Amino acid sequence: MSLPFYQKYHEHYDRGYLSKDLRSTMSQYQQEKKSSAIYTHGSTAYSHMSSAHHQASEAYGSSAYRQGSQAYSLGSAAYSLGSEVSSKASSAYDYGYNLGLADSTLMIEDYTSKLSPQTKRAKRSLVSGEEKENQPKDYMVPIFSGRQVNVNRITDTEEERMKETAAYVARRNLLATGESITTTKQSMVSSQQEELFEKKSRKVAIREKAERLALRKTLEETEEFHRKLNEDSLLHAPEFVIKPRSHTVWEKQNVRLHCSVSGWPEPRLTWYKNHVPINVHANPGKYIIESRYGMHYLEINACDFEDTAQYRASAMNVKGELSAYASIVVKRYKGEYDETRFHAGASTMPLSFGVTPYGFASKFEIHFDDKFDVSFGREGETMSLGCRVVICPEIKHFQPEVQWLRNGILVSPSKWVQTQWSGDRATLTFSHLNKEDEGLYTLRVRMGEYYEQYSAYVFVRDADAEIAGAPASPLDVVCLDANKDYVIISWKQPAVDGGSPILGYFIDKCEVGTDIWSQCNDTPVQFARFPVTGLIEGRSYIFRVRAVNKTGISIPSRVSEPVAALDPVDRARLKSQPSAPWTGQIIVTEEEPAEGVVPGPPTDLSVTEATRSYVVLSWKPPGQRGHEGIMYFVEKCVADTENWQRVNTEIPVKSPRFALFDLAEGKSYRFRVRCSNSAGVGEPSEATDITVVGDKLDIPKAPGQIIPSRNTDTSVVVTWEESKDAKELVGYYIESSVVGSNQWEPCNNNPVKGSRFICHGLLNGQSYIFRVRAVNAAGLSEYSKDSEAIEVKAAIATPSPPYDITCLESFRDSMVLEWKQPDKTGGAEITGYYVNYREVIGGVPGKWKEANIKAVSDQAYKISNLKENMVYQFQVAAVNIAGVGTPSQASASFKCEEWTIAVPGPPHGLKYSEVRKTSLVLQWKHPVHSGRTPVTGFFVDIKETKAKDDQWRGINEKAIANTYLKVQNLKEGVSYVFRVRALNQAGVGKPSDIVGPVVAETRPGTKEIVINVDDDGVISLNFECDQMSPDSKLIWSKDYVPVEDSPRLGIDSKGNKSKATFKDLGIDDLGIYSCDVTDTDGIAASYLIDEEEMKRLLALSQEHKFPTVPLKSELAVEIMEKGEVRFWMQAEKLSGNSKANYIFNDKEIFDGPKYKMRMDRNTGIIEMIMEKLENEDEGTYTFQIQDGKATNQSTLVLIGDVYKNLQKEAEFQRKEWIRKQGPHFAEYLSWEVTGECNVLLKCKVANIKKETHIVWYKDEREITVDEKHDFKDGICTLLITEFSKKDAGFYEVILKDDRGKDKSLLKLVDGAFKDLMTEVCKTIALSATELKIQSTAEGIRLYSFVNYYLDDLKVSWSHNGTAIKYTDRVKSGVTGEQIWLQINEPTPNDKGKYVMELFDGKTTHERKMDLSGQAYDEAFAEFQRLKQAAIAEKNRARVLGGLPDVVTIQEGKALNLTCNLWGDPSPEISWLKNEKPLKSDEHCILKLEAGKTAFFTITAVQTNDSGKYSLVVKNKYGTETSDFTVSVFLPEEEAAKAASETQKQNKKAK
Repeated sequence: MSLPFYQKYHEHYDRGYLSKDLRSTMSQYQQEKKSSAIYTHGSTAYSHMSSAHHQASEAYGSSAYRQGSQAYSLGSAAYSLGSEVSSKASSAYDYGYNLGLADSTLMIEDYTSKLSPQTKRAKRSLVSGEEKENQPKDYMVPIFSGRQVNVNRITDTEEERMKETAAYVARRNLLATGESITTTKQSMVSSQQEELFEKKSRKVAIREKAERLALRKTLEETEEFHRKLNEDSLLHAPEFVIKPRSHTVWEKQNVRLHCSVSGWPEPRLTWYKNHVPINVHANPGKYIIESRYGMHYLEINACDFEDTAQYRASAMNVKGELSAYASIVVKRYKGEYDETRFHAGASTMPLSFGVTPYGFASKFEIHFDDKFDVSFGREGETMSLGCRVVICPEIKHFQPEVQWLRNGILVSPSKWVQTQWSGDRATLTFSHLNKEDEGLYTLRVRMGEYYEQYSAYVFVRDADAEIAGAPASPLDVVCLDANKDYVIISWKQPAVDGGSPILGYFIDKCEVGTDIWSQCNDTPVQFARFPVTGLIEGRSYIFRVRAVNKTGISIPSRVSEPVAALDPVDRARLKSQPSAPWTGQIIVTEEEPAEGVVPGPPTDLSVTEATRSYVVLSWKPPGQRGHEGIMYFVEKCVADTENWQRVNTEIPVKSPRFALFDLAEGKSYRFRVRCSNSAGVGEPSEATDITVVGDKLDIPKAPGQIIPSRNTDTSVVVTWEESKDAKELVGYYIESSVVGSNQWEPCNNNPVKGSRFICHGLLNGQSYIFRVRAVNAAGLSEYSKDSEAIEVKAAIATPSPPYDITCLESFRDSMVLEWKQPDKTGGAEITGYYVNYREVIGGVPGKWKEANIKAVSDQAYKISNLKENMVYQFQVAAVNIAGVGTPSQASASFKCEEWTIAVPGPPHGLKYSEVRKTSLVLQWKHPVHSGRTPVTGFFVDIKETKAKDDQWRGINEKAIANTYLKVQNLKEGVSYVFRVRALNQAGVGKPSDIVGPVVAETRPGTKEIVINVDDDGVISLNFECDQMSPDSKLIWSKDYVPVEDSPRLGIDSKGNKSKATFKDLGIDDLGIYSCDVTDTDGIAASYLIDEEEMKRLLALSQEHKFPTVPLKSELAVEIMEKGEVRFWMQAEKLSGNSKANYIFNDKEIFDGPKYKMRMDRNTGIIEMIMEKLENEDEGTYTFQIQDGKATNQSTLVLIGDVYKNLQKEAEFQRKEWIRKQGPHFAEYLSWEVTGECNVLLKCKVANIKKETHIVWYKDEREITVDEKHDFKDGICTLLITEFSKKDAGFYEVILKDDRGKDKSLLKLVDGAFKDLMTEVCKTIALSATELKIQSTAEGIRLYSFVNYYLDDLKVSWSHNGTAIKYTDRVKSGVTGEQIWLQINEPTPNDKGKYVMELFDGKTTHERKMDLSGQAYDEAFAEFQRLKQAAIAEKNRARVLGGLPDVVTIQEGKALNLTCNLWGDPSPEISWLKNEKPLKSDEHCILKLEAGKTAFFTITAVQTNDSGKYSLVVKNKYGTETSDFTVSVFLPEEEAAKAASETQKQNKKAK
């Protein structure tokens, strides 16, 4: 029976203890219920094998070699019997579970040689060669010594720990009795051998009993450890150790997907096909799903085309779910199917035959679109990198394998970064950027055996510090070494220190599952490693680091991955445990059952790491170690002494690695290690060499020479010499600085390895210098020397090929060619061209030959020494500083023959510039062939681009000698083309090639040349362009001929700016100055300097050479608030060196008690303040200014009346200021009329406090004010409502407190009162509403409302322009706030326009109404209706009075009621009782006399007379009803009798 993979030839971690590797053999079962028969076979086999083994052991222990040989034979026979039983068990196992475990034949090793003299020796595993080939080499088995030891691992539940296996049953049977081995007497063994065996077995039993006790103790310790262990910290979600891989197969082949998953608790794995779970039972034989010892398999048999799909392995446990994907593509053979090609084994296809998922010898083309570029982010931000992936050909249901890599390392999804594939777009998203995320990111897309990748760099800048000047956060916090009581943390130093050196770092820890952070160190540590102690065994922790400088502490770094505080041995055991249900391991050794052996000394003890905080020791286990596990004790002593002290007295050390703390810095120590077990403590190892406690790691040296080189428009490649003798180098930080700024910025925030880096994000055209420093755990090196300055621009390359080669002239033995400049100049100016030619004979071109050895600068060239009537082709190559570019394609074929033309050839090199909305400048070059006579001029032709060829028109009527022309009067937005023709004495030659089209427009951002005269009188032309390409240059020309530095003109260009400076402007400098921007579409500007402009510039220059200080205002004088006199003047601009002199009557005066002088250079104000003007201060005042070489002055004359008036005003202002020191009026008393037609007296007060009183008076009598003013708004008011003549008088208001008083008087009498009344009347008139119509029973009324009415407001009415005379029929009046005109009994004559005039004393205000037409008709109709209603109301029938509402009367009494009636005609009456008609009779008498009086009489009232009575009166104008109620009551005796009778009647009724 073959062994599980983790039991085959596994290597013991303590293999150094013994001379040979240990091997173990074990049996494995998965279920207990189905394997009872197997257990029986297994137990029998175990017993037989145990007997044979003990007999062999007895033979080994014997002193006679002869007995050993005999025992060997016996052991072989017993082993054979055991092997048979084992084979039966294996067959049963295969039959019951169909797990595909292959049988193995155990072979006995030949032991004919002598036994080893060593007391202990490991027995070799008896495995077959095939099993050795499948042996995993990296599986580590924990230490468990003894003959047969079984230790349960720490499992998730108690149920899993109690699962029985063959080994468990065997161990249970073995330990069931006092003896550890059951012996079986064999008939083949003699009685002497049986006696000897029984004697030996008693010793074995004693030894096995001791081992059983030791095993029990070990199990108890393991269970105790399990109880203490914090399982929550060990739980983790599934993670694929091995992911399934995609496959491409042919039809009828088998394919197998496999994967390995880790997780705690053990994940459950499910297979899906296109997101549908695979059901093995639905397709018997199609799918086979297996899970063995952590490996999961999906096998698909006899694949067909339908099996092409995406397969998913989903692993799930309590901590989460994770999936891994793989694709299977099944290809169908296009030709005749040959099964021999696909048998299990090597393919019979030829080596050149390539199979892809798409067919034979096909290739996938993978393209990237919408690619992510170099990206810049900041800590804490989110970022997404995306790229669209196009794959040709496209295969349905077949997805590519998409991978993201950072610096060549695969990026795994985490809480910091997520990947996404949408089918055609790959995305990498950072949910929270950290500096650890900085690096070169690569997107790799694989389809079958083809893949493509794309890369770009991601830069992460530091987040803003919480405290300005604090350093940036550290990065890459990781755990270097972990034990049960300490963890060694390391990190990388940040690139930015905040402006002051970093003093050290603080380390914080947090237990997983909590959010409480605690600081691990009290003082900052400078070394980038730190041991964290005081941890709780079994707990998990995360860590972070903060940097500190003199300004403050940085924000924390990103937290580390969780790490458990466990002994390395325990951690290794937990990680290496198999995920199969079997929970025990048996290790078989051939140790003799002797007493315990004291272990020997460890070997190879050395100090692997030493800092000022800790020292790490490591060693190898001893070769002699006994049969049980060992622990170590570490000892130390000060150098040059032998006073050894044990370091870990209370802390057991199981692993051969230990960290020592609390060592004195600077002292020298030696160390040694002892081993111990239950047998005792062994001898110490050899002591280490003397170790001085301190940082062994030195800070690296500064990097060497820094060499920057151009890369792109925004990046530079920086290379450097690596630091010499640098140990444990983390990487390098690169910094850049703009030349002259002295400010350095980091180019990377994550150290880079190597000696080359591309610095991105630089400004195009700026010059930078760079420096580099190295970093390791000890710190950052000194900065390297600054590099040479380099301007950021694209790297220089050779130019692209010229194009459009044409033949301008042809002679008998030469030809003139012209071509156009290359589209791309390669970042440098084209310095020339090389021309090649070749003969074409019979349509077959020959070899290329060089036409010129020296490059030609023009875009035209005459090739000589050609053959007449021979056909030639030509090609041209451009050259710049980078070299010769690619030649152009061969031109058309041209025949070399004489062109008998006397006129000049066509001009060439046409170009346009200075394009504006109505003009442009056209330039060209002379023809290469001038004809028989020299060229005397040129004609320029123009036409619109879309116009026909017959619409060319000339711009200039006369030929011009210049090779340039400014074309004017263009139409804005129209596209034009141009051509030029040359002229000589023979005539006009052929036109040039067309240049254009060009649209007449002023492009956005177009700038013109600016003329400037500086302070020194220097005249310069300045031009700036914001639309330059990386290869553009600024070229100055005079009259369109390029100029350079000369004695008369200096050129200075930097970036996108250029200046042309005149050194001595004169007549020789007159002309058109232009600045062209190369490698652009005609961007240029020009400036004309003629004689007039030259004179203006020279005058301006003279003024700047001998300047005056410009003044904003001349010397002036003003009176200030306190009555002080201020003399002042203001200059436009003053420098820090300016000064002023003050002159009075030709004598200089100075600052002192009388004169307060001040000069504000920021505002240019120069002032002098005098507290008081005396008579002797009359005269002339002068201020003189000097600013550098510029001067100016201003004078003020104060003599005579001018001085006296100024003196009086200053005195008045002084007194006024004294008044304002107490409460005073800022605005004196005044009046205003409010919108409600009230009069408001108001004044504004200032310098008020709580104790200030205000009192109002009228005619010297105090006015009582209802409310006390609070002065919050500084306004005091007195409101007079319905103002009239009685309110005339003198009004006064007084302010007073302890500081003084002030008063304000307002006279409202005579003219002032009249003006106020006029304003009041005006306000009343303006408040009048529009006239309205009201119909009454008497007639029609016109009326208007005002806020209130005064008799002073004169009211008059007019009808149709005539004043109305008031009569009894037409009346006017005022009722309250209503002004009305009443027209009684209106007639048609009353129709017309009515105007109400309101006269306020000055102005007449009108309100108009047109009483005619519909308005009159409706008003008259309403009057008639109201009149009739009044008549009806007057004459209608009604009851005037006499009837009560309620009448209460005793029974038997007489009731008499009388009421008066009215109505014209007389009304008719009727009586009702309880709404029913009532007739007159003897009992109730009803009478009416004279139609005016009604009588109601009841002679003797009875109880049935009670009720509601109504009198109804009626005539033709209306009806009225008057109701009254009669209530009859009985006397007391009669009431009692009546009640008794009522009761009797009620009883009878019952």
